[in-house]
Amino acid sequence: MPSAANKTPALQKRKSALRRRRNLYFYLFISPWIVGFIIFRGGPLLAAIWLSFVKWEIVTPPVFVGLANWKAMPHDPLFWQSLKVTFLYTFSVVPLGIVFGFLLALLMNQNVRGVTVFRTIYYLPSVTSGVAIAMLWLWIFNPDFGLLNYFLSLIGIHGPAWLFDVRWVLPAFIIMSLWGVGGTMIIYLAGLQGIPTQLYEAAEIDGANGWAKLLHVTIPMMTPIVFFNLVMSVISTFQVFSSAFVMTQGGPMNASLFYVLYLFRNAFQYFEMGYAACLAWVLFAIIGVCTLIIFATSDRWVYYEGAARGII
Repeated sequence: MPSAANKTPALQKRKSALRRRRNLYFYLFISPWIVGFIIFRGGPLLAAIWLSFVKWEIVTPPVFVGLANWKAMPHDPLFWQSLKVTFLYTFSVVPLGIVFGFLLALLMNQNVRGVTVFRTIYYLPSVTSGVAIAMLWLWIFNPDFGLLNYFLSLIGIHGPAWLFDVRWVLPAFIIMSLWGVGGTMIIYLAGLQGIPTQLYEAAEIDGANGWAKLLHVTIPMMTPIVFFNLVMSVISTFQVFSSAFVMTQGGPMNASLFYVLYLFRNAFQYFEMGYAACLAWVLFAIIGVCTLIIFATSDRWVYYEGAARGII
């Protein structure tokens, strides 16, 4: 009979063969994504780097201009205006969306009759076409016959001009953003339903009331979901385009000139593809820095079960 010492090399050889086969299958199945990423993402990224150093008006051959596009950016007042509008929008919408989405998820997590219907109703706007939503809110914000000003008039308030007023156009977009809070609500709802009931039972044994359970059980256990929604919300709000393009075209007086809308203007209206590429890379850097800051600070407030640190 073969000894155990003779069996060990053969067993290790079989394990090594299985590992190589598993790795081969992994790369085989992931290869369509890798090829797609290289062609549709990697290629345009490299092209954007090259374009940022040339002057290209699409219909004419590109001309190398060095750092001219980058040097022109700090002297462009519309560049700073678009940054200002986008940052104000992001720092307003992200916290509002996270809070409203979480509160809505708490309501939709109750065991009451017909709650699934309300979940569907709240979630539907988040999967509706952006252009359709923009057209709907154009009517809602209409200063003459809009639905919002009509309801305000019922309580004796003369509504503003909303999209036609420099002071109110950005708040109008912020209000409109809450229409799609159902997307984050669904993610929160999945997280709420994944919290172990034993934690609530243990808290009740210790005498915790509803608020105590919310503060010391629900919120700490939901911080990974909050972290995910925070990152995704920051990325998406910095890229607002369709609603501003359909509803205001950046007006009035560039008060709703979002960054991506300004990038689109330079690329496809002014045909300044080189300058637009510079704008795209600046946006990439801003989103990257914001995301890195969130990741760098997450260990101070995100609780993972079994981790040494948390907020409990």
